[in-house]
Amino acid sequence: MSRGSVQYEVREGVATLTLNRPEVHNALNRQMLADLRAALRAAEQDAQVRCLVLTGAGKAFCAGQDLGELQEQDVLDYLREHVNPLVLHLRRMEKPVLAAVNGVAAGAGWSLALACDLRMASEDARFLTAFVQVGLVPDAGTTYFLPRLVGLGRTFELCALPESLRAEEALRWGLVNWVVPADELQDRAGEVARRLARGPTRAYGLLKRALLRSLDGDLTSVLDYEAMLQKVASRTEDYREGLRAFWEKRSPHFTGR
Repeated sequence: MSRGSVQYEVREGVATLTLNRPEVHNALNRQMLADLRAALRAAEQDAQVRCLVLTGAGKAFCAGQDLGELQEQDVLDYLREHVNPLVLHLRRMEKPVLAAVNGVAAGAGWSLALACDLRMASEDARFLTAFVQVGLVPDAGTTYFLPRLVGLGRTFELCALPESLRAEEALRWGLVNWVVPADELQDRAGEVARRLARGPTRAYGLLKRALLRSLDGDLTSVLDYEAMLQKVASRTEDYREGLRAFWEKRSPHFTGR
């Protein structure tokens, strides 16, 4: 299925969203941003979808914002109306999202990958902040995600002195979870996604809430929030199935309920 500039396919509990403007390295424009949000909503509302994979068509993951279009609207309004809601949607999805970074991820394109829960990069992948190269400051969550992954010093280096970061170096810095051969990326990403799709979906959603809250909370409030989420998780069918499987010494069969 195609949603304009985003291809959308569901198989074995996994929704694969493919950015599909390869002629411009999947640069983000209003249409792609709208199509991507529509695809996220569709995956969110489909009970058969229990994990998402975000990737790019062609040789690039996403080259960032279409700068030509950015000039057509006040940049503050553009970000608030089109970009920021997408980043928030990715972070707040109650289902795991895996970025399969198949090539360059630059500017807001890198931010999209950082907004996902997990990142798998091909050996050909490259990462670049790019913003200061055109006299802009990082946006789309870059200044939120990067310091939490690599610290303030390296974040300033990546943003103020931008150079292409190779996949293996991104792995060493903790910016991606796996680096795999380019011709194995989609298969390997599919394996991880299917494993997640077989897991306790509700617990994953609650885990995402807890981690997001923990980034800005003190220990007391985080402990209290964890306890509240644990109460919710303990009422799910997946929890009951997990207990049965534990006592019966077998692998659990989670249904996402």
